[in-house]
Amino acid sequence: MSKSCPELLREAANLIEEALSRSPTAPAAQSQQIPAAQSRTPVQAEVARLFAPYNIGARRNMTRRPAQVQVSRRSYTHTVCCLADHNADKIPSVLVIAELPHSGLGEQKVTFSGNDHDPMVITNKLMEVFPKLQQGGGFELLKLLGSTRSRNLALLQCPSTGYTLAYLKDPSTMIGQATIYIRPLQQDLPLDCESSRPASGPVIPCITCQMEVPFSEMKLHRLSCNGTPMEEREQEGGQREENDSETALVSDSVPVRSETSAESAVVPAVMVNEELDRKETDSEWKIIEEPTQAAKVFKENLLREHATGKPLRMKMDVRESEEDRERELLLFYKQQQEWACPLHCTLVGDLAIGEGVMRYFMTTIISKLQFGFSLDLGGMGRTLLFEGEPDHLVPAASEALIESNLFRVAGRMLAHTFLHDGPHVTGLSPAVIHVLLNGDPEMATVVIEDCPDLHIRSIIELLEHEELTPEQKATVSDLSMSWDLPAVTKSNRRWLHNKLLLHAVVGRTMRQIKQLRKGLKDVMVWPLLTSRPDVVPLLFPKMAEMQFTPQMLLEEITWPVEDSDDEDFDLDTTCRITGFLRMFIETASSGTLAQLLTSWVGWEMLPPELTVVISEGTLPTSSTCFETLKLPAHFKIYMDFEKALVAAIKSTGFGLV
Repeated sequence: MSKSCPELLREAANLIEEALSRSPTAPAAQSQQIPAAQSRTPVQAEVARLFAPYNIGARRNMTRRPAQVQVSRRSYTHTVCCLADHNADKIPSVLVIAELPHSGLGEQKVTFSGNDHDPMVITNKLMEVFPKLQQGGGFELLKLLGSTRSRNLALLQCPSTGYTLAYLKDPSTMIGQATIYIRPLQQDLPLDCESSRPASGPVIPCITCQMEVPFSEMKLHRLSCNGTPMEEREQEGGQREENDSETALVSDSVPVRSETSAESAVVPAVMVNEELDRKETDSEWKIIEEPTQAAKVFKENLLREHATGKPLRMKMDVRESEEDRERELLLFYKQQQEWACPLHCTLVGDLAIGEGVMRYFMTTIISKLQFGFSLDLGGMGRTLLFEGEPDHLVPAASEALIESNLFRVAGRMLAHTFLHDGPHVTGLSPAVIHVLLNGDPEMATVVIEDCPDLHIRSIIELLEHEELTPEQKATVSDLSMSWDLPAVTKSNRRWLHNKLLLHAVVGRTMRQIKQLRKGLKDVMVWPLLTSRPDVVPLLFPKMAEMQFTPQMLLEEITWPVEDSDDEDFDLDTTCRITGFLRMFIETASSGTLAQLLTSWVGWEMLPPELTVVISEGTLPTSSTCFETLKLPAHFKIYMDFEKALVAAIKSTGFGLV
């Protein structure tokens, strides 16, 4: 009867054991010769054959494992970004980063290979990837400072031996996966477009003109190809030579590609240059020294860019109540729209048309932000979005206003009126403006006048005393512990004073400030404010800067002249009425002058010219579109003139616009 496979294997194992027990003990060196074919029994040879694959795999693993341990990797791959400015200490804007690759700079993933301790490995590789870096007189390496939201760059201190792979891999440098920024050491790198790169790819015939063009230049060729066959182009060559002088003028200012695509290279170069000129015009506001002019150019570019967009239509019914008109304004600014598109304002129930209507809307908007809405949105009667002392206003700490997202609406209103050269909210706290523009809250300059809550202010002021009574300590400790701060002690009194004041002004308004920031970004004026800090005072002026004086108005007035085309009045009448107006302006307060200016031109913004005309009528009227004040000629004494003018500027009617 045949035996099973397990039985045969067991029998073979027993025979092997018997054979080994009968053989004498051999040295270790001889035991290595046992597997030889001449000393094996048939059974041993069969077993060795059956288990040979397993023995070979084990020997292969035994020989390979030490070799793998001994191999050391010397490559290092990392993302780097080469900058052009040798004084750069911040990450450039998105627009600048996008332009760098056109000049052979910008961001790339680079693989360094070589000795970890050889500084030339990094230097040679960077010079190979960024050839223009050789013109910088050396380079420095930088990394992002702080959190990912920060744009500040910190210098990686160069070791005495130079930058090496071992230094970059060292955990103490704290680089990790962050981008390494390269900054030229001695001078800026040129940002001219690299137009001398050789053409690459196979030659492909154009389907329109049948001209053979390198693959890499086909897109550029198609921009200028007008379908003219190649034979006709050769005939036009003579005519093109006659215009060499004009072409030379163009080539002096335009980087022309190398002669790889024949005559068609000149036209695309001009087109590319026109695009560059347009971009330079759009960024001109960045280099204008005067902040007022820079803001003007930025706003003009933004409005021109969206001139063909869907118009914004703002309506208000003057016959409705003040609360209903305010609801219409809030509803308009709560909508998600392209706020730089053309603006059309309409007053329902009034015959007014023209620019004066828009000025009325802008003045109304800023008045509501400055002095509050009549709507009861927070359960406090009149709704104030900003509260506090003049030049120390802070956003109101109202949960109802925050949940209604009204501060984002306020940000849109502020930026929209600024975009259309309207009036501004005055008197915001410098600390709030600092944090609004992404400033560090801990670095904000906060003063006690910035705290709008008089009760909290009085408690914080207790910490200015050297000694506190037990009752005062208890009062201060109750406030500090409610804000997760420690109780007051003699050693932490000054520290606690600063912390409480900072939280009262900035900590309690962070959500409101974030909403304001979103509103400014919605209207797309944020790039101007962050790139040009000197423009910020134009959007958020101080209260003192908006005070009107008689001299300010008198210098801008154009008085009636004898040869004007207006209604004919004798010289005595003209002098008498204009004298009354001059006397009124010279004796009026700043607030009255602001009301007069609003009635005159539609808002509290002094125009380049104010016009006065003498006319028939009962009361003074104005044409705000033409910035003209019309004064009746029938007044004989100043008291009657003053009473009529005050009644006119304080009337609720909009008048002639």
